[in-house]
Amino acid sequence: MALQGPQKTVVQLVGVVVLMGGLAWASVPFYDWFCRVTGFGGVTGVAEQGSDTVLDQTITVRFDASKERDMPWQFTPVEREMEIKIGETGLAFYEAYNPTDRPVAGQASYNVTPYSAGAFFEKIACFCFEEQVLQPGERVEMPVTFFVDPEIVEDRDGKYVHTITLSYTFYEIDLPEGYAALETGDTAGAGTNTN
Repeated sequence: MALQGPQKTVVQLVGVVVLMGGLAWASVPFYDWFCRVTGFGGVTGVAEQGSDTVLDQTITVRFDASKERDMPWQFTPVEREMEIKIGETGLAFYEAYNPTDRPVAGQASYNVTPYSAGAFFEKIACFCFEEQVLQPGERVEMPVTFFVDPEIVEDRDGKYVHTITLSYTFYEIDLPEGYAALETGDTAGAGTNTN
């Protein structure tokens, strides 16, 4: 039995709504995948280990640090720039300091410029992969291990890149459950002995 008139229109509209909902749900993971594969928007790659090939050609990597307006930490790169061989594993540090009288949790977002270098900048280990909690007055150095993929020298746009800037922006996030209880003074169940 074929649908007619208003019934057909309702079924088509429901189909469009379901399709649009599915596309909206899939758009975030698809966009994330697209950025990681192409380096679009300065998104870097992630590698499990360093490059097998190290070229004699060098590249300068600059380090930039910023924070969201309400983030109370002080956040700076320890070293502003370094020159490394393409394919060589580099190690850089950023310093974070919590000048407040309370624990503060933060997480970093990142990108590289120029955007054409994003697909060739590979991070092996990075503090941006997890949340950070700093106690009052705590100062830490956070490492990032990386390399520039030797394929950059073969890329149509990448071969003209001589300087890459790695930028991190820290923003405040909610404290994990255990820290939130300590901040409010609730020590029940926090492992304290009342004897």
